[in-house]
Amino acid sequence: MTALCMGLVLALMGCASAAPSSVSASTAESTATSAASSQAVSSQAASAETAQDLTGQNLMIYCGAGMQQPFEEIAAAFSEETGCEMNVTYANAAQLQTQITQSQEGAFFIAGSADEVKPVEEYVVSSTDLVKHIPVLAVAEGNHKGITGIADLAREDVTTVTGDAEATPIGKIAKKAFQDFGVTDQVTLAATTTTAPQLATVIALGEADAAIIWKENCNTEGVEICQTTDLDKYVKTVPAARLSFAADDPAADAFAEYLAGQEAAGIWAEYGYEQVQ
Repeated sequence: MTALCMGLVLALMGCASAAPSSVSASTAESTATSAASSQAVSSQAASAETAQDLTGQNLMIYCGAGMQQPFEEIAAAFSEETGCEMNVTYANAAQLQTQITQSQEGAFFIAGSADEVKPVEEYVVSSTDLVKHIPVLAVAEGNHKGITGIADLAREDVTTVTGDAEATPIGKIAKKAFQDFGVTDQVTLAATTTTAPQLATVIALGEADAAIIWKENCNTEGVEICQTTDLDKYVKTVPAARLSFAADDPAADAFAEYLAGQEAAGIWAEYGYEQVQ
């Protein structure tokens, strides 16, 4: 592998008459509309009754930087609905694990994969899978190097950027994939980043030709996904790990319920995440 060419390590959804028939249809339509309206009002009322007033409450949450965009929306929506203040820290997995261990506080750890929860599992009381976390091979828009899969990253004319394998889930996946495909010693490394979103930025800036990156982080201009099945076996899941420091917190109970609901699922889907089957 070559030295860092960037010179940096980046520190982020008929039968009867016509008249009576018409009147009957109209009446039925009116009745159906009225029923639907009543149902909608009833549903809204039920929602209002079940949404807890958590004004004055706050939740501290740790979330992987690669999931910042959808989770910001999820946290904001929950806060608007309940009045609960949401204090969310976004960073790479290693940084979040350290914060959890040292601070001994917080309600949830939204990790890039279940593996990232293991270092702090002594503080976890439960964990729920939220969505799939899908790694893909990203290339510069237009794929001018003609990259078709992991094996092409061993070519001398191809440069690659990876996430830090010691700090990020996506970096660990890249390291394992390179080993599995036997290209570890042939990959020309242009840079290493400390968060998943930075991988796309490096490619967009023209500083690298390819990277193994999370699918949702490929919405950066100048970056596209290389269609290959090489990374199918490396798909992970995003867990919401409930921390023991908030085991009896009603606000945490309410947020856990919200995360499992359709509104949160819709926000994840808007950003390209797939539901766990």
